Amino acid sequence: MPERNPETDVIDFRAAEQLLAARDPRGAVRLLDSVIAAHPENTAARLLRARAFFAAAQLRPAELEFELVLEREPDNAFAHFALARTFERSGHPERAVRHFRLAAALDPKPEYLRAARFDSP
Repeated sequence: MPERNPETDVIDFRAAEQLLAARDPRGAVRLLDSVIAAHPENTAARLLRARAFFAAAQLRPAELEFELVLEREPDNAFAHFALARTFERSGHPERAVRHFRLAAALDPKPEYLRAARFDSP
């Protein structure tokens, strides 16, 4: 295995973005595992891995990664929205509502506002 350095980590991160865009989330996760092992504090890599887990229908790992991102960046509207979608997809709509509403409060994008359903209890 080639020696890891910051440049290879950036290359792997960018390649993981491309794999996710090409609908190969498992390939993206494999690349991001080594990036995160080298840089566990890298929130962008963790957010990308959470998205890849979600796309691969690995909902529990996605949930854990989104929660870790939110521990570090509680004002990350996208992470709240994605965590809500994860809860929704895993059959926990009551847990999803809180994060949909937080996402909409942090960033009033139409998609977030619709999902927040502020007009219902």
